[in-house]
Amino acid sequence: MSDTDSTTTTAFGPVVGGERAAEALEAALRDAPADRIEAFLTGRRGDFTRFAGRRVHQSQAIDEVQIMVRAEVDGRASLAAASSIAGLGRAVANASAAAREQARQGLPAGPPRAEPGPVDEPVVSGRTASGALLWGEDTAAWDVGEHVALADRAMTEADRAGGVAAGMFGRAVTEVAFHDRERGTSRYAAATEAQGSLTVRIDDGSSHWKDLSRSSDRLLAAESVERTLSEASATRGRSSLAAGEYDVVLGALAAGEFLDFFGAFGFTGGALASGFGTAATRAGEQAASSLVSVHDDATADLGLPFPFDFQGTTKRDVPFLDRGRVAEVVTDRETAFALGTASSGNFHIAREEAPHAIPMNVILRAADTTELDLIAGVERGVYLQRFWYTRTVDPVRSTITGVTRDACFLIENGRITRPVESQRFTVSVLDSLARVDGVGSVSLSQPLMNVFNGAATAPPLRIRGFALGTAPAPKGATA
Repeated sequence: MSDTDSTTTTAFGPVVGGERAAEALEAALRDAPADRIEAFLTGRRGDFTRFAGRRVHQSQAIDEVQIMVRAEVDGRASLAAASSIAGLGRAVANASAAAREQARQGLPAGPPRAEPGPVDEPVVSGRTASGALLWGEDTAAWDVGEHVALADRAMTEADRAGGVAAGMFGRAVTEVAFHDRERGTSRYAAATEAQGSLTVRIDDGSSHWKDLSRSSDRLLAAESVERTLSEASATRGRSSLAAGEYDVVLGALAAGEFLDFFGAFGFTGGALASGFGTAATRAGEQAASSLVSVHDDATADLGLPFPFDFQGTTKRDVPFLDRGRVAEVVTDRETAFALGTASSGNFHIAREEAPHAIPMNVILRAADTTELDLIAGVERGVYLQRFWYTRTVDPVRSTITGVTRDACFLIENGRITRPVESQRFTVSVLDSLARVDGVGSVSLSQPLMNVFNGAATAPPLRIRGFALGTAPAPKGATA
């Protein structure tokens, strides 16, 4: 059974293509000397225009292919990789030979796996079975010329204002093919991706924008450039901000930064099976405000949805926080078997990491409140556009640390008044989400670190009581 090719005829298309990928995988696996064998192929083609100051300093075109073969002999499994279709045959031979050698030596069998589940209906007209957009013709037509024009506009206007602009505009095509010889199952889908980012600095002021989508039109790139330029100008003359606890409005990028850590906080099958993390220790608890729902959702028309994972398993909507209550975890076939459930379709192999299940398209559900209305509900507090250099401090308590950055403003009597300097913060993400009393309506998406085709999408949030800065140590205190 095979998913159909999701793309239409265009000059900007996949590196390999559905028909060629299926033929190559099926032919290479057909006579492999293994009890079971499967493989996936990922391809990525993109062009990216990076700029800074007054010039485009990097116009980059990327074509890359990665292949992973899994062979099994007498319950022993081995993986082998290749970086081209030409290397596929050798990867099949290596994986099969390594699995046979494990069996010959009597090494322990690999972990059992849950059944992969049924295959969804084929991708039709560039959309998944749930209706989520995969292929945007607007993105396929959004070429380097348009990227350069946007970059030139940002750099020229920033220069006129006495500042500098830097950023990137780009597009890509991501494809995944999968074949399981014993099941006779093949899957293929291709998806477009549009990205934009911009930082503008004028004197001591700065502003930042970032977004990504299957559709370039959804980025509203021209309007975002103008807004970023205006915000950078408005943040000049920053004043100091005393350390303390403030009511804050997090911009969509700052709120989205929280989502990058949900895997580390234990919303994965591996963590649940080992008894670690939020889902294992707080199952069913009200961990966040009832206004907060966080999902890993491949069925949503937001972020970077994709219909199946590298094990050929159909992805689904997985609620992490369902109206604030701790709900489910993402799984692959191995962790699903350990938990006695079905895989959620989140198997992943990242650079320098062992294969495991991770969140891939994390979404904090938006509401219907504008960002201005969120600000209007704060008597005295701070608006924070984004966070920078965030790191996990304590995954058990969902504690992270980082620095606020770019457009940060004091809020007084429900209005933005004056820009303030950046501050260090160390907070519990779940404790912060428990104090949310307002959720915005317009979301932005950003990449998930070290996740192939991964995205985090969030709207602005209003949080009551958010610690900013480091209070000075009392006199006479010792380290």
